[in-house]
Amino acid sequence: MKKIISLNLVIVFLIFSIFLVGKEPLRIRILGTSDRVKIDGVLDEKAWEQALVMELKYEVQPGENIDPPVRTEVLFMYGKTHFYVGFRAYDPDPSGIRAFFRERDKIGGDDWVAISLDTFNDQRHSYGFYCNPFGIQLDEIAAPEGGGESWDAIWDSAGRLTKEGYVVEMAIPFSSLRFQRINGDQVWGVDAIRSYPRNVRHLISLFPWDRSNNCYMCQAEKVVGFAGASPGKNIELDPTLMGILTQQRENFTQGDFVATTDKIEPGLTARWGITPSLTLSAAVNPDFSNVEADVTQLDINRRFAIYYPEKRPFFLEGASIFNTLFSAVYTRSLADPEWGIKVTGKEGANAVGFFTVRDHMTNLLLPGSQGSRSVSLDPGVVGTVLRYRRDVGRSSTVGILATDREGEGYFNRLAGIDGDLKVTPKDRIRFQFLGSRTHYPDRIAADYGQPQDSFLGSALDLYYIHDTRTFDWFIDYSDIGANFRADLGFMPQADFRNLQLGGSHTWNRKAGYWFNVLTAGSTYQVQKDHDNNPLYNGFAFNLNYKGPVQSTLNLTGNLGKRTYQGIEFNENYVTINSTIVPSRVVNFFVYGLVGDGIDFDNMQAGNQLQLQVFMDYKLGRHFQLRLDHKFERFNVKGGRLYTANASYFRFLYLFNRRAFLRAILKYVDYKYNTDLYSYPIEPRDKHLFCQFLFAYEINPQTVLYLGYADDYYGYQNIPLIQTNRTFFLKIGYALVL
Repeated sequence: MKKIISLNLVIVFLIFSIFLVGKEPLRIRILGTSDRVKIDGVLDEKAWEQALVMELKYEVQPGENIDPPVRTEVLFMYGKTHFYVGFRAYDPDPSGIRAFFRERDKIGGDDWVAISLDTFNDQRHSYGFYCNPFGIQLDEIAAPEGGGESWDAIWDSAGRLTKEGYVVEMAIPFSSLRFQRINGDQVWGVDAIRSYPRNVRHLISLFPWDRSNNCYMCQAEKVVGFAGASPGKNIELDPTLMGILTQQRENFTQGDFVATTDKIEPGLTARWGITPSLTLSAAVNPDFSNVEADVTQLDINRRFAIYYPEKRPFFLEGASIFNTLFSAVYTRSLADPEWGIKVTGKEGANAVGFFTVRDHMTNLLLPGSQGSRSVSLDPGVVGTVLRYRRDVGRSSTVGILATDREGEGYFNRLAGIDGDLKVTPKDRIRFQFLGSRTHYPDRIAADYGQPQDSFLGSALDLYYIHDTRTFDWFIDYSDIGANFRADLGFMPQADFRNLQLGGSHTWNRKAGYWFNVLTAGSTYQVQKDHDNNPLYNGFAFNLNYKGPVQSTLNLTGNLGKRTYQGIEFNENYVTINSTIVPSRVVNFFVYGLVGDGIDFDNMQAGNQLQLQVFMDYKLGRHFQLRLDHKFERFNVKGGRLYTANASYFRFLYLFNRRAFLRAILKYVDYKYNTDLYSYPIEPRDKHLFCQFLFAYEINPQTVLYLGYADDYYGYQNIPLIQTNRTFFLKIGYALVL
């Protein structure tokens, strides 16, 4: 009886805590204006005289809520269709301001100012709008589950350097936001932030940040206003015209180039704001292209598939709604869509997301406990995702997720529940349970050892974290069944149970000390398959440092044993990665790993060395050079098994804030010792990829791209030979009504 009473008391405490996390900050009135505002980086219109003016009074990093080293003012006001923000960023030494012409969303190394808006006042998600001193934009959706960094909105901004520092002006259309559908005043959570990078990077905020509170927007300032704010017709039409010519050499080493793709395709993506908080998107023959080439990754001696981020605009609309503890929705699994329709938004405490896409290709990821395989089917599929999430209490959520992928002789269906519960400002529980049912075509089942009939699977993850300013600890348990499949997601491992727990202690110091942040911690992990066979067991120890010259150092030591195909291998290694920004024109990154490794191809132990060196250099305000080189070598008992090098060169010249010329070169060179392999293999494999692009971007959808790309391949006795070439053109226009 006492145990029952105690359990009931714990449940009551959890529920009570979820609803009472944090306290409500004071509300500040923001005024509207009917005057015209010109976005030119000069705050001289009469309307700005009526704006709410607030000062950023707190340095929150590295100092903890201390007086900031520089003065910053932020101005707020709104019109019928726009939210206006102005910044006056004062600087005692304007010559030290780090400001360069950059591509959109690439301003992280500069001075910048930003506004964070919790338009639903739900203390869970926020919009972020950033500008460097030239008004170059970065935008994101910040969510507890992450994944909103690639979101793009249409808004206006301008910035200029002054004798006192710099000024930034923003105009954010209400049509680019989702907000409450209520009459009269609204309450929004708001923060204004300034990044002041010098010897260290100072972050300055409107309000003090409690580092022992895991709910950032619970602490935000509250502004009241926006009565009559309207997104207008909230219709956006994005027609595109794409032209592509691809030529392939008739055979590998000789022959003429023959056109394999020669087409001009019009496309249309349409977006309608059904309400200020709910959006319908549709696309016919849409532009799903990725103009930016994926950064080179070494794929030699890898057991599991490599993850690549999503960059295609259609899938980025409302993307954070679909993110959960598991990566159960991974839109790059939809490789070549023909059409798509999508609904995303939030009404009150209810967030919804839905999309269905017809894909010409069917890419399958077949997971196992010790590796994954990929295969493609010829017929296309229709992929559908349904997501519902409800706010609970002050800052918690619960939700459901369902996905369906249907093709000829094939289907994968998935459904489950999840939650993100903030039981105290320091304690958070996340969970997810999913079930799946799958049927593969007979050929795939026979060739890849999959079940012949439809089969069921399940996945569970439970995660708890206690996080304070100086100490944190966590425990995470996951159980992925052997027959679980998430074919619209990215879950390359199945048939395992995993327990991981760890903790760390952090020391914080303000600028002027030899360190600003120093963290020491350790984790323990044990993983077994469902037959209770060991997969991994080990400890990891880490030390993280942040200090002067914007330097960081992460040192990790691992002591473990991994079992592969019934053989136990040592997995003892050390990794180190470090960054340093010695001046405003150059920054460096170095990564290294040395220690035990496993040759998965030949089932033998070895010793591995991995190195990566990255440099970003700016020549003047317009030219940027990026160099990234990765080296890997693997030794076994018989000698050197392989050596791998991958180089990435990126040259960028920005004519102004809208136009740039870019060249990307990626070169990969693998050398194998054929005597040490148990199967035939070419002694050398080389690949060179080149891409040249001219871009003119007025906003994320109104663009002109003109480019060229080609591939060169070579082997031991065959020099690099050009095997294909592609010319491409894209014109896009955003018509906002």
